[in-house]
Amino acid sequence: MKVIIIDDEPLAREHVKACLKQHPEFKVIGDCGDGFSGIKLIQEFQPDLIFLDIQMPKITGFEMLELLEQPPWVIFTTAFDEYALKAFEAHAIDYLLKPFGQDRFDAAIQKFNLFKPNSVNGISGKSAEESKRIVLRHQGEIRIIPTKDILSIEAWDDYVKVHTQEQTFVKKQTLSYYEDILKTESFIRCHRSHLVNISAITAIEHSGPESWEIRLTNGYHVQASKSGYAKLKAALGI
Repeated sequence: MKVIIIDDEPLAREHVKACLKQHPEFKVIGDCGDGFSGIKLIQEFQPDLIFLDIQMPKITGFEMLELLEQPPWVIFTTAFDEYALKAFEAHAIDYLLKPFGQDRFDAAIQKFNLFKPNSVNGISGKSAEESKRIVLRHQGEIRIIPTKDILSIEAWDDYVKVHTQEQTFVKKQTLSYYEDILKTESFIRCHRSHLVNISAITAIEHSGPESWEIRLTNGYHVQASKSGYAKLKAALGI
């Protein structure tokens, strides 16, 4: 696996190199101290993974990624925790908060090995990763919600409501986005306003002309349209 390290602190780059010695399957093919140099290295060597600082001279790590047509897999390394949500929304594998030790570094490598760029069921590795979790901010905290714990996702203006067994979270995203991301999971678009996890369904009842009501394990009721009901029947084998 080819690795590039991009960080304006030389000691930080050396620390990543030292941590990587415990993982001989990775080879550092370049390192640099700013985003523009990082772009050149990435375009030249096409690395499998980059370790990327956020606050750097000239351009930030986020701005650097936006300038790349196909950014590589990234593990952010930074001294600032306020960028965590944005990092995960940029599909980061992990977010290492400086100073980090070998154990925390090893955990990040394990995540990369889990989500490394292989095609999974016809979708990209990054989409496969995102299909396993939704990252959002809730009451000042970064929350990572495994999709297996989500009962339904509801459209709410320019946001979605993410319903779990215990509570509801809000995230700025579209329902169509999650319909696409979760299409290989057990989620069905049962209505223009709802995605449901079919494993969370306890009952489906006819509620009117061409409409049905779905009852979920948390007692929440979701409407299903005629086309949505057809999808549910096919998915449930009924």
